[in-house]
Amino acid sequence: MTEPDTTFDSTAELLGRITAQLGDQLSHLPPTRTGRPMNRPPSRPTSRSGGTPGGAPTLIAVGHGSRDPRARATLALLLDRVRELRPGLDIRLAHIELNAPLLTDTLARHPGGDAVLVPLLFGRGYHVKHDLPAAAAAAPAVRTRIAAPLGAHPLLVEALADRLAEAGWTSADSASRSTGVVLAAAGSRDPESLADIRRTAALLGERLGGVPVVPAYASASAPTVPEALRTLASRGRHRIAVASCFTAPGLFATRATAHAPWIASAPLGAHPALARLVLHRYDQAVALLGSRQELMSA
Repeated sequence: MTEPDTTFDSTAELLGRITAQLGDQLSHLPPTRTGRPMNRPPSRPTSRSGGTPGGAPTLIAVGHGSRDPRARATLALLLDRVRELRPGLDIRLAHIELNAPLLTDTLARHPGGDAVLVPLLFGRGYHVKHDLPAAAAAAPAVRTRIAAPLGAHPLLVEALADRLAEAGWTSADSASRSTGVVLAAAGSRDPESLADIRRTAALLGERLGGVPVVPAYASASAPTVPEALRTLASRGRHRIAVASCFTAPGLFATRATAHAPWIASAPLGAHPALARLVLHRYDQAVALLGSRQELMSA
């Protein structure tokens, strides 16, 4: 009788013993150099700027500041809406002057890492070109990028048109040859800032179906709101609304709307489109920051 071939069985038994021994040895190995046990997925990275998921830069929204107590509260509501749109993002409020926290103090207290300054302003004026860069330069521990101001952009125009509708503007007013709009803004001596407001006025006129929209300013530049009203009246536009191109209540917003012969819209405040615009400007700056870092590391 032929003996059975036991070679396969012996080999299988040997391999089984080796596998069992290796498994026992691997279970006693220390953690890897990263400090994590083997076969365990890595934890999500955290940001040096306060624990934002994925290491996203802090968003610091920068308002001008106002003695009107409603101003800071209004901007706080705007940022609450921004947080609803981007949960987990580190979002902070700062001011150029008059209100705490000041931007310089906010940057001084920042733990380091990356931050994007989003100016809650509508043109490329002195504050955007000088005050914000100076504050960033005084805080070298924070890698800072300054986003573009809020105007001119379709989302801003959406918010302006909605506020006018809330004040009483209708589709019939858009079709009338007797209506006009004064776009009231803070004002600036910087020609680029004035160009931004003029562009916003043109976009708002298109949004309203071709109604003439004349920009006007509460300070520093012409025309004033009364002068813009007279310009529209000379064109046969006697039913004139004032659109407030301000983020929050304050001296300039009050001064501008006081001249309204008909309706005047409220400041933009926590309008949903303005919250989306704040995030849009932030995302633009983050994308540019990432592109620059890629070029530097190439």
